[in-house]
Amino acid sequence: MRNSDTGDDDAGGSAAPVRSGTVQSVERAVDLLEAMADAGGTVSLSHLAASSGLPLPTIHRLVRTLAGRGYVRQQSSREYALGPRLVRLGDAAGRLVGVWARPRLAELVDALGESANLALLEGNQVVYVAQEPGRHSMRMFTEVGRRVSPHCTAVGKAMLARMAPDRVREIMRHTEMVSHTDNTITDRDTFDAELDKVRAAGYALDEGEQELGVRCVAVALNGPLPAAISISGPTTRMTDTLLESAVPLLQAAADRVARDT
Repeated sequence: MRNSDTGDDDAGGSAAPVRSGTVQSVERAVDLLEAMADAGGTVSLSHLAASSGLPLPTIHRLVRTLAGRGYVRQQSSREYALGPRLVRLGDAAGRLVGVWARPRLAELVDALGESANLALLEGNQVVYVAQEPGRHSMRMFTEVGRRVSPHCTAVGKAMLARMAPDRVREIMRHTEMVSHTDNTITDRDTFDAELDKVRAAGYALDEGEQELGVRCVAVALNGPLPAAISISGPTTRMTDTLLESAVPLLQAAADRVARDT
């Protein structure tokens, strides 16, 4: 029987109850998309049933609807993957987040002098969506639109450290831990220990792990958006003293961006 308050046919299952003033079928569709993203972008219906708590008939209906609009597509393996129409939405949303964050990045540059960046996690990759160049005349180490793996970046570590262990394992399962420099962490146990350090400290460091001679410090946003703000520069200028000054400023900027978004 249709639930007139939620707009969905099947109110069964152990999924969380719909919140007041929202549409249950929309919430469930978004939950499925997020579950697919958390699983690396491709999942089976049984995985969705286990992770969402929804009955299979409900998942079938929602997935068929999303597939008909291009937001999900069925693979030859009969698993379902995130669809290409999400790319346009993600690009537009990323640009807007970058616009909202730019004043906060400019404040960091004014205070610290080094380049400031905002990055999001898309699937199992970090993408830089906004940047404010530092005051010093030298080439940038990152650029807007660049995609990198999370294991070798301060922003990636900061974001992963805030996530549930199951989600981190799923992301890292789809991440090839390529060595970019001699400092890159390529061992999972070592990387897990690094994330423990980030959780304890409240910030993450990249000690020349993406590019030799470059040091970066990052803080994750406090909220549902997987994002982080960082400053980066040459190791000769990114001293421990500068990092001590940078961390509270990064935390304040991250809080401001989280509130704005």
